[in-house]
Amino acid sequence: MSLTSQPKRSWTPLIVVVALVGLVLGGVALWAGRRTGGVPTIEITAPEAVGPRGDVVVVVAEPVRGVVDVTVVVEGPGVAARTVAEAHEAPPSSAFAAAGTPRVELKAAIGAQALAGLGAGSLTIRVTATRVGTWLSKPEPVVVDKKVEVRLTPPSVTPQSSFVHVSQGGAEVVVYDVGPTSTFDGVVVARAEGDPWVFPGAPLPGGPATRHFAFFSRPYDDDSAEDVVQQRVQLFAEDALGNRATAGGVVHKALPRPMGKDTIELKEPFLQKVTNEIYAATPSLQKKGNSLDDYLQLNRDLRKQNNAFLVELAKKSQPKFLWSKVFVPFDNAAIKGAFADRRTYVHDGNNVDTQDHLGFDLARVERAPVGAGNDGVIAFAGYLGIYGNCVVIDHGYGLMTLYAHLSSIDIKEGDVVVRGAPIGKTGATGLAGGDHLHFTTLVHGHPTNPIEWWDAHWIGDRIKLKLGDAFAFDAADAGASKPARGKRRHR
Repeated sequence: MSLTSQPKRSWTPLIVVVALVGLVLGGVALWAGRRTGGVPTIEITAPEAVGPRGDVVVVVAEPVRGVVDVTVVVEGPGVAARTVAEAHEAPPSSAFAAAGTPRVELKAAIGAQALAGLGAGSLTIRVTATRVGTWLSKPEPVVVDKKVEVRLTPPSVTPQSSFVHVSQGGAEVVVYDVGPTSTFDGVVVARAEGDPWVFPGAPLPGGPATRHFAFFSRPYDDDSAEDVVQQRVQLFAEDALGNRATAGGVVHKALPRPMGKDTIELKEPFLQKVTNEIYAATPSLQKKGNSLDDYLQLNRDLRKQNNAFLVELAKKSQPKFLWSKVFVPFDNAAIKGAFADRRTYVHDGNNVDTQDHLGFDLARVERAPVGAGNDGVIAFAGYLGIYGNCVVIDHGYGLMTLYAHLSSIDIKEGDVVVRGAPIGKTGATGLAGGDHLHFTTLVHGHPTNPIEWWDAHWIGDRIKLKLGDAFAFDAADAGASKPARGKRRHR
């Protein structure tokens, strides 16, 4: 019996395939086990120096695998090293998993207000960033330092004016010297209630670079004793880092001028008239539901908004004198409402509101022509809430005059006007119960008694003597006669 031989099976190809697969899988495993993202980039944005205020912004980016941790540590004189910002982002370590956060941005305060006890010297900002690792690779963190100087010395500020005598509700001017690092200075007036009034200063024309001046006004409702007023009125100077200095000795005499009192009776026809008009012209305001509540919203909330607008408008005042003569009033007119009258509003026998009237109500005849009180530039001409049709004239360095309740406006914003030039006609728009002109003066948006600005002697004594050649004032021009007080009141 013969046996037939069988062919031998070759294992070589299989071994080769298995080996190749093993090599590929091993390579992939090795690649997957060692694959990490690129080195994270770190950007530190901080000022060259900080004072009371200062911020640092840190941006860490690694777009391939993502950023794991970012820590910002600040160390400086007077403060121990501390972490002021930190983020934790933890994407999976597998190479086949989706990437983590590609970019982290952190912001932290690094000034003395945020770091209690911080002293002058050098501040170190250290940023540590960790990228994604794997089971075979744990990359070292990336560390970047940045030095920032700490400056805590404020600019100097020293009053130079004598005979600064300010009445309750009145205005004044002060000349002062300020250090070269000052970027914002002037007068700040504290109030018993509410935010302080701020009156920015400006370089005195023709004077040395460090000689500045500022117009300011004393709040009409501040009837405090002279020593209290002197404490509340302060010069200030602040540098770009927030270092701030103050100085007293501004006011030498504080004169009383008691507020007047008035009562306004609210009747339904008047409520309907003014609320319908103002709400129609002020679409951002929603009615309350009845005429009295609607009126009170206007008298309280809208009044505050309108007055805040005037403070903002004053920031656009031109840094130069646009006038050189005494201001003229709405002459041959009767005073129907005085400056700083405290008004009580009565409805159906009940006291429903109290507000302060911060101007003069002047009446002549219906639709009487209104002239500009002095040379200047029209800063605003349009409808302004409780003031109705209103014109505001800029006279420079924060001094403005306001003309309200007009029936028509004859000029536009940006127009240059001379004293006495027609700007509109009297009317009864806004919160007005009859045809008249509401007129007031504003110092950096804050109300001040117009009577002073109608007085050539007051301007000569209180302003010209302090500013000297910097202010060209024609003292020989006495202007027009002052209005006479009448009996009928306007709202």
